[in-house]
Amino acid sequence: MDPLDVMMNKDNVIPFYQPIFSADKQLVVGYEVLARMQTDDGVMSLGSFFQDKSIPDEYRIELDDHIQKLALDAYMETDQSTILFFNYDASLLLKDNGETFLQRIEHYKKKGLNIEQIVLELKEDDVAEHFYDNKHFFYYVQSFGFRVALDGVGHNGSNLNLVAMLKPNIIKVDVKFMEDDDLPHLFSEVHQPLSMLSRKIGATLLFEGVSNFNQLNYAWRNGGRYYQGFYLHSPSHTFVEPYCCKKKMQKEFQYFINYERKKVESQFSLSNELTLQLKQTLKMIKPEDTYDELILKVAQDCDKYAFRVYVCDEEGFQQSSNAEKNTEKKWVLIEEGRFKNWSWRPYFLENIVRMNIEKRGFLSDLYTDIERDERIRTYSYPISDHLFLFLDIPYDYLFEQEGLL
Repeated sequence: MDPLDVMMNKDNVIPFYQPIFSADKQLVVGYEVLARMQTDDGVMSLGSFFQDKSIPDEYRIELDDHIQKLALDAYMETDQSTILFFNYDASLLLKDNGETFLQRIEHYKKKGLNIEQIVLELKEDDVAEHFYDNKHFFYYVQSFGFRVALDGVGHNGSNLNLVAMLKPNIIKVDVKFMEDDDLPHLFSEVHQPLSMLSRKIGATLLFEGVSNFNQLNYAWRNGGRYYQGFYLHSPSHTFVEPYCCKKKMQKEFQYFINYERKKVESQFSLSNELTLQLKQTLKMIKPEDTYDELILKVAQDCDKYAFRVYVCDEEGFQQSSNAEKNTEKKWVLIEEGRFKNWSWRPYFLENIVRMNIEKRGFLSDLYTDIERDERIRTYSYPISDHLFLFLDIPYDYLFEQEGLL
């Protein structure tokens, strides 16, 4: 629709509210305010109007102000127990130093608005474009007391430095990247550190665009406290009943919990199998055996589990060659790995210390092996206080076992 037609028919522009649900209580904790226009052909979204940088700033500011007023009028008639999200273009905030937005909020604050329940939602890309030259302005805006949400985080890789400096109250991640119900692990690798950072800075992780079961599962597994999307509830011109999705969410969560419990049980079962096997194998190792002789014996006994075996010391230096399966599925020694240091790997030294203290082996999480370019796990086991055995488990084996992927 032509921007002039939108502005000429501003009275037909109304707010819609998309519910946001919490994982802890499975109730509506907030609403994102969306602009909709009533036309002869039905209600249409005005999202493209606000995203189109070619439309004059004055038009977008005026329509934003119009939507905010209508939404706040309706919100003031509620108990204000939910939070209210307003989308804003960072460049528009900078254009008038946030005065239009701040004056609007201040006007309703005088009427009794709980300002801490208002969320200013900014897109990561927009903030990144202006933040480093205007960071004091963003801090100034935050100082007024309402919350700030950073939207679109992680879709082009996460700008963790920006997130850490801005310290938003809420971090929004869109799960629309998951096409055809896939669960691409590469996105999980991006979102896991984002989840850790959100906890460190005290931010809440919100997954939006949830349109199917798998996307909700992904959000739940990756530390999302808040969820938003058509799978839970579509936008409405009114506020909805707080517990409208409670039964559905409880049912889905129970499935997630049962599935994850089975995965943990499978991982413990594999660890126990490998521990028992290695105890038997190590009994057969002679004091005069070299490290290479040791790993070949381990490899033969653990043939169905592993494709690579090696020994490291407590400082991470590899003491043996690599025992690896070749293309004919036969074990061969590869000298190249000897004396390489692996202490730079995440959790390596932590696991060494844990093995020394707890006197047991550990199964790693899933990660991508650089040489094979496939998802694997590694089982590490203490041979002595100073030596540790490592078995790399291939994707094929993990795939065949329930709960290991």
